[in-house]
Amino acid sequence: MKLVIAIIKPFKLEPVRAGLDAIGIHGMTVAECIGFGRSHGHTEIYRSAEYQIAFVPKLRLDIAVDDDKLQETLEVIERTARTGKLGDGKLFVAELDDAWRIRTGERGPEAV
Repeated sequence: MKLVIAIIKPFKLEPVRAGLDAIGIHGMTVAECIGFGRSHGHTEIYRSAEYQIAFVPKLRLDIAVDDDKLQETLEVIERTARTGKLGDGKLFVAELDDAWRIRTGERGPEAV
């Protein structure tokens, strides 16, 4: 199993969720976060004053997937989260050693 960590723009959550649902990925954890990448934030003008916004609001999605669904999951997220503009986000993949469903005690891919 793998853990896919996706950092995306907040308004892209629904297209990503719908795309994953269409391929049979029905669970994820979503957390609001802030951060910056190569752009180091951006500037905004408010009441004629320019402000440097160092941290940009993003969403972090944590998605546990079986190895055979990994590539398709990554492709769906990449396709549905892309705007083609700076700050579209990142995808990370980590090894997931085990998973447990607390209610039933199921382990491994069945727990996801």
